[in-house]
Amino acid sequence: MAPSPSGATRQPTPLPAAQPEALPTALPEAQPGAPRLTPAELLADLSADLTRPGQLLLVQDLDGVCMELVRDPLQRHLDPAYLRSARRLDGRFSVLTNGEHEGRRGVNRLVERALHPDLDPAASGHYLPGLAAGGVQLQCRHGRVRTPGVSEPELAFLAAVPQRLINGLRPRLAGLLPDLSATALEEEVHAAVHDNPLSPTINLNRLFLRGDDPERRLAAALQQQALELMEQLLGDAEQEGLAGRFFLHIAPSVLDGAGREQPVWAGPTGLGSTDVQFMLQGAVKEAGLLVLINEHIGRHHGSHPLGADFNVRSAPGSIAALLALARQRIPARLMPRLVGVADTITSRPGPVPGQWQRGGSDRGFLTLLQELGRQFDRPNRVVLVDSSGGEVCRPSLADGSLRGLSDPADPLHLDALFPGGPPQYRRFFSELAECLPVPTGDQPV
Repeated sequence: MAPSPSGATRQPTPLPAAQPEALPTALPEAQPGAPRLTPAELLADLSADLTRPGQLLLVQDLDGVCMELVRDPLQRHLDPAYLRSARRLDGRFSVLTNGEHEGRRGVNRLVERALHPDLDPAASGHYLPGLAAGGVQLQCRHGRVRTPGVSEPELAFLAAVPQRLINGLRPRLAGLLPDLSATALEEEVHAAVHDNPLSPTINLNRLFLRGDDPERRLAAALQQQALELMEQLLGDAEQEGLAGRFFLHIAPSVLDGAGREQPVWAGPTGLGSTDVQFMLQGAVKEAGLLVLINEHIGRHHGSHPLGADFNVRSAPGSIAALLALARQRIPARLMPRLVGVADTITSRPGPVPGQWQRGGSDRGFLTLLQELGRQFDRPNRVVLVDSSGGEVCRPSLADGSLRGLSDPADPLHLDALFPGGPPQYRRFFSELAECLPVPTGDQPV
């Protein structure tokens, strides 16, 4: 059984007999009447604080925000102009992602490919600073990576997970897809298992293409098999003396009444959950946000209010506790204004009329960011980018209804929307960076 990010135990998730009901075709408008800023208004809103050192911290997800979602992470691309803008925003910008900096699928490989042969990102400082792997992998802009709070036994177990996933997935796929040749089966297994060093993952996007059933029964069966295999690995970790050290992150997901991640099952209205990640306990973005704030204050003011060694593994396990820790330990005068930029939030009608099941891997850190603004009297901003234009099925912002993303009672207020997706956001990001001088030695590539 898989522990949730909060440490609670997630019950096994049997495949439902019936597929999920379709979302109503006409939902009430989410957040009716809530004022929002246009991208131009957001730019004007942030520009003054941007020029004051230490006053602003923009925390940004990666996939679906600054680059389009793709089925195969090895096919992702980063715009060199975006990387130049990130370098220009040094000290005001950090990434926060469930992806990873390092490894063959890591974002650092994308940075190197985008800038080759003109720049060495380690020397020029063009790697993307911030937290990856849900918050356990901290990197500076020169590519120096640390994993505070992670033990050698945990790293050793994680190193063996990809091969265990391959060995476990092979017979499961053979049973679900009996017509596959041996060669095709191996290709699908290795495409589905992502050998991320700190968050080994089963990605089902390519396998979903194998099914043409309008009820998407094959896709739902694939989701079930992926979850069962990952839960088996959690049991293996417990037997090897690592109980409670890992959890499963499901993307996208919804939260049950106890705040535990549950899959969005494939059905006639959509493919639902596409990824199951085997992650280190504590590696959740809301804890990562507090780590980034602590690092930001340490850089600009010379001391870390939460301690120089504070990390997601030692952080409290709930938003309420994280908020209480921030109020207790961070002086109000040192708290920066925060901007959170992301793409993954979900909201679906619950089983009882008027109730909603909300989730998404970005919802937690965006909620904490919003609450920190209220508690510290900062005009923090929550920004949502439309990631539906890529290869992965996601809800769209195009009609303004926020269907599948938010709802009329959603406590998370979205201050600005980018319905044009990553291209529109990259233009905004470039304009934001242009408010600052070009760093010495940073020439166009």
